[in-house]
Amino acid sequence: MKSGILCAALVAGAAVLAFGEYSGSYVVPLDHEAIQYAKLPVDDAATRVAKAIATGKVKLKFDDTTGYLRSLLDAMDVPVESQVLVFSKTSFQAPRIGPGTPRALYFNDKVAIGYVRSGDVLEIAAQDPKQGTIFYTLDQDPAGRPEFVRRDTACLQCHASGGTAGVPGLFVRSVYPEPTGMPLFHAGGFVTDHRSPFSERWGGWYVTGKHGLKQVHMGNAFVRDRNAPDQLDRNGTQNVMSLEHRFDTGAYLSPHSDIVALMVLEHQTRIANVLTRLGWETRMALYSQAEMNRILKRPEDELSESAERRIGSGVEELLGYMLFIDEAPLTEPVSGTSGFEKVFASRGPLREFDLKTRLFRLPCSFMIYSESFDALPVQARDRVYRRLWQVLNGEDKTGKYSKLTAEERKGILDTLRKTKKGLPDYWKA
Repeated sequence: MKSGILCAALVAGAAVLAFGEYSGSYVVPLDHEAIQYAKLPVDDAATRVAKAIATGKVKLKFDDTTGYLRSLLDAMDVPVESQVLVFSKTSFQAPRIGPGTPRALYFNDKVAIGYVRSGDVLEIAAQDPKQGTIFYTLDQDPAGRPEFVRRDTACLQCHASGGTAGVPGLFVRSVYPEPTGMPLFHAGGFVTDHRSPFSERWGGWYVTGKHGLKQVHMGNAFVRDRNAPDQLDRNGTQNVMSLEHRFDTGAYLSPHSDIVALMVLEHQTRIANVLTRLGWETRMALYSQAEMNRILKRPEDELSESAERRIGSGVEELLGYMLFIDEAPLTEPVSGTSGFEKVFASRGPLREFDLKTRLFRLPCSFMIYSESFDALPVQARDRVYRRLWQVLNGEDKTGKYSKLTAEERKGILDTLRKTKKGLPDYWKA
């Protein structure tokens, strides 16, 4: 599943050199003994629903318009309001996708589901707490029991790269599309998240919502002149409130491709990938350290300076993104069209929006409450908690963290103290 969006083990020294380049080209070896991406059992939204189907607790219903889609959204607790639409031909179902038949994506913080009109399958990307994003398809066939089929080989061709922090994951890609929806790949493109300027976002996507007159994005637009591939025709593409005249919106569960949902999806894809990468790097560091300790007859739990640095670098990568340190500021207010803002904010702490100068009222990611965060190896999770505590209580006001105000630090600290389970005892003092 593509968002735009849906080897041999390295020696320890080489992996350490590559570590920290979360936006580089390095891809973690999926068959490393500490990872075994394709072999270890997983526990994600797809496997849980599959078990519920097998025991009769869940029965997916098929309808003649969207197949199992609506029933699957209900089973996985994915709101229809999260729908976003991509018309660029950037999926393995590309022949069925275009401006008149966009691909619909729906998501929560555990799973993303892709739907293509008249497609043979639904696409599912589910977040396993330890193994990261796992890719499945579900046949759109009313006969027989619905079955999730894992699709590592096909999906990982695009979904394990520098754009996904070097691990299997999702990304939001912005391209320069022709009126057919075909991307002009020679024009380049962008992998976007909350750090990206508006001007680079959502090429090849439909976008509904208000964002002001000067804050211009790439959505809803096409390249008219192949000789000028980076010049989009933006006439009538900004502050779009309805897509009815662009395609048959009645063929979808929602007529919207909500701008706020797109912004949340961008943020979430990156932090989910970084959480996976930190967990994997820590596991590989501990595996290498255990071998070294055994050879040198050192205590089993001893960590070398290189292992400490390897884990610590990933902690800083996660912490900076989690606290929105490099977030691109909004220059004008943003508002959506689908009701996503209300639905999303009701689902837990740290989900209250700002949408005037930034995405959220408090600059700390809601993904700190995710299963992926809680499943980090204790050596990484303890370091995240310690560094976050140092930043929030004012011990560390240096460097990139100096942009956080005292009010923001206190707001985040108070919220986490009240709502986050498993905080270390020193947080409660």
